[in-house]
Parts: sequence; structure tokens; C-alpha cells
Amino acid sequence: MPIFKVNVKWGREKFEKVECNTDEPPELFKAQLFALSGVQPDRQKVMLKGAVLKEENWGTFKLKDGTTFLMMGTADELPKEPLQKTMFVEDMSDQQLATALNVPAGLENLGNTCYLNSTLQCFRSVPELRDSLKKFSGRINPSVVDIQPAESITSSIRDLFLQMDSTSQDVQPIMLLRLMHLAFPEFAERAENGALKQQDANECWIQLFRQLEDQLPAITAPAQEEGGSAVAAAAPSPRSSFMKQYFGGEFKCSLKCDESEEEPVKYSTEKFSQLSCFISQDVKYMHTGLKLKMKENIEKNSPTLKRNAVYTKTSVINRLPAYLTVQFVRFYYKEKESVNAKILKDVKFPMTFDAFDLCSEELQTRMTPIRGKFKIQDDKRAMEVSKAKAAGKKAPAEKEDVKYLPYNLEDDVGSNNSGYYTLQAVLTHQGRSSSSGHYVGWIHNKGEEWLKFDDDKVTPIFEEDILKLSGGGDWHCAYVLIYGPKRLIDDEGATSETNSDQPEKTAEEPEKMVE
Repeated sequence: MPIFKVNVKWGREKFEKVECNTDEPPELFKAQLFALSGVQPDRQKVMLKGAVLKEENWGTFKLKDGTTFLMMGTADELPKEPLQKTMFVEDMSDQQLATALNVPAGLENLGNTCYLNSTLQCFRSVPELRDSLKKFSGRINPSVVDIQPAESITSSIRDLFLQMDSTSQDVQPIMLLRLMHLAFPEFAERAENGALKQQDANECWIQLFRQLEDQLPAITAPAQEEGGSAVAAAAPSPRSSFMKQYFGGEFKCSLKCDESEEEPVKYSTEKFSQLSCFISQDVKYMHTGLKLKMKENIEKNSPTLKRNAVYTKTSVINRLPAYLTVQFVRFYYKEKESVNAKILKDVKFPMTFDAFDLCSEELQTRMTPIRGKFKIQDDKRAMEVSKAKAAGKKAPAEKEDVKYLPYNLEDDVGSNNSGYYTLQAVLTHQGRSSSSGHYVGWIHNKGEEWLKFDDDKVTPIFEEDILKLSGGGDWHCAYVLIYGPKRLIDDEGATSETNSDQPEKTAEEPEKMVE
């Protein structure tokens, strides 16, 4: 085999003893020169005694060891050193690994503590709550937690969330569980075998909510000058805490005596942190269950009739929070078995929820301008999809890097200014009693992607899996839902003009429902 050791002179450089096999095409020889010089083969001009080496064959070239070729050509610029040093997975810290893989941390079950884990994952899905907790400067003091639990429990939730943000490993909520047991002994009850008893996740939800409500201060919005620019002063908030701002709503109620026309109607307001979806034989949809609570008959003493009489209480929502919590009233107490039995009925809930028809006329009026902007944007999107379909193309993907308009009313931080919501967290129960079975958190991630938090097992799932949580069997049933505000893109094409003749969408119009 004719293999020679040749030299190649390239400018001021000289490559010695380069292997050259004349049985192989010249392009392989040029490939070697590329590796040595960085000059691409198609830019190389290789010559020997004035003759140029061709691509196809060696021609009349006569070689021997020590033959010197002359090469001409400019090398490509060498790749620059990356600004950020390449890091391998095995060299990453837990925090870097969590960021790179975008895998959120799960919570370890410490013995029938799935009720606590699922509740915490749902609360953690609210970014404004996480931010508020980061600013909280309280500290843990177990010695007084039985008397003043709010500061210690809020501090523990803050520390737990920060730990979960910094790792992809499972986290043990040991301190929070200990504080819960000290502050609320009912959560520390044990069965005959010594194991912790299962607890009602919604009772845990309410207790944690109260502690956060007591400690997290209200957020003040910057005041606005006449031209719209912010000034140093801050506008006072009508609500005393962060939780009341972002999770608290308000009913406007009227109480009318059905048995006396002379008795005047009484009006009042009531606060709420959850809407209750009552489940009866006729309830098939969440909206129907919510409306059952909005109009009810009660019996009380009538000052006009001097006896008990039937009253009709009618409630409408006069303030919508940014994050609307809905509890499905699935458990009722069975005296015979002394247990909180479960209603397994299939009750469908929407992935997008419109609360407009549950609101007072005053609130509906205030929400109408933003709803008009939503309609303009939705119509524009529908037209783009229709045009793409007609042209046989895919619908244009929604932009990810966009700016959004505020979702709250101008004078009410943490409110909802449109009545539109999107589902972002579901807490489910699997079993036949609130004191047994298993709780799981299901959290929206992005697009149609969700995450299932089954204690320390975190599994990516899709929207179709959420559609199976409406109940009707022994599978996971939705128990508590969090709806977040639907965001309006800050599109210069969207104007503030609205068509007052356009009717608002009512509950009878189709929404995207759980099948």
C-alpha cells in the first residue's frame, strides 16, 4: 500500500510527516490538512511543483517520503471560548439541577400527611403568595406556638417554600408539621396502632389560610398622578392583609321575609375566602352547585310577625379576588357510622371559569370594559386560526414573551377586573371518608402541561388527566380548586372601546368543561 510521510508548508507553518495514502481519494488527505490547519477542504489549494492537486485523483503526482506540498487557503476563525463555562449534570448543585431540569420538589409523607403536602403545593402555585412570604421577616418560636401560632407557622411555610425553590430533592416538612401539632392538637391525633390519623385537607387549608391572613400584610398600590405616572405616595388598601386582598371576596346579601310584605328587606355584606359548591341530586356542574348557595331559604324569628317565618336570602358577589377558591362539599357526617362520608357524584368543573353572572350589577358594570378588550383579543385570535386553517397551515403559536395588563381593578389590589379565571390548582381526595384515603395536588405548569404532586412523587401530566378528576367513582375526586386570573395581553391593537350592545356570556353558554 503506497503510504508516504510528507511535509506540508502553509504560510509560516510547516506540518511534518503527514500520512498520505495514494490509494485513497485526495479529499481524505485534505481532511487531515483541515484538522491541522483549520482550512476547509473546499478552500484549500494544494500544490506540488506548480501542479494543483485535484479532488478526484492524484493525477501524475509522484510521491516519496519527505515530499513537501505547498498549501494555500485561509482558516476559519477559531470558535471563541464560551462566556459561561460548560457544566455537567454530575457537577451541579441541587439548586442548579432544579433550575436546569425545571423539576419542582415534592414533599415527603411523614405518616398520613398527604393532606398537608397537597395543600401546601396548591398554595405554592400562587406566585404573589410566594413573593409575599419572601418579604416576611417573622421567626419561628416553638415555645409560644400554642398561644401565638401565626408567626411561627407563617415563618415555617416561608422557609419550606424557599427550601423547595433551591432543590430538586424531596423535602421533609418536619418543622411545619411539629408546629401544626403544637398549635392545633386535633392534627396530632393518633390511631390505635400509634400512627398519625388522616385529616381533612380543607380543614388544614382553612387553618393555614388563617395563619397567613394574620401575618402577611396588605400590599399597597402606587398612587397615580393625573397623567398616569406613579408617585412616591402609596394608595391605601381597603383590606388589612395579603390573603384578604388576593383570596378574599365579598357577598352583597338581601334578606326578605316571604310571609310579610310589610317587613322591609335587609341588606348586608359578607366576606368569603372560599366559594362552596353544594352537591345534590340535580347538580351536575360546578356552576349549578355554586348558585345553590346564592339563593336559599332560612327560618328565623320575624320582628314583624312576632314568630318564626321563612326568609329568602339572596347573595351576589360584590368583590372577586384574583385567586378564587372553590370547595366541593363532598363530605357529610353519618351519625350511625360516626364518620364523614363522601359524595362520589360526578360534578363537572370548567378549565376556564366565568363568574360574571354571579356578580352584582355594580361589579358587572366595572368589569365590562376589560371584558370588551378580552373579546377583541379573542376575536382576533379566532380570525388568525380561521385564516391559517383555510390556507391549510397550522394555527400560529401563542407568543410566550408577552406583557400583560393588570388583572385587578384600579382601586383594589388583588381583585379580579374581568370575572374570567383559568384553573391552576386542584386538590383531590381518593377514598370514601375524609378521615381516610389519600390526597394529591395537581398544579398547572404551562400550556396543557400539569404536574401531579403525589407527596414526593412529581409526575408531568396533561390537561386530559385533569379532566378525569370530576368524580363519579373511586378515582381521585376534585375537592378544592384554585382559579387564577385570566391574563389579558398588552396588545397595542386592543382598544378600550367596547360594544355595549354585545351581550355578556352567561352560564348557559358553553365553557370548556371536564368531560
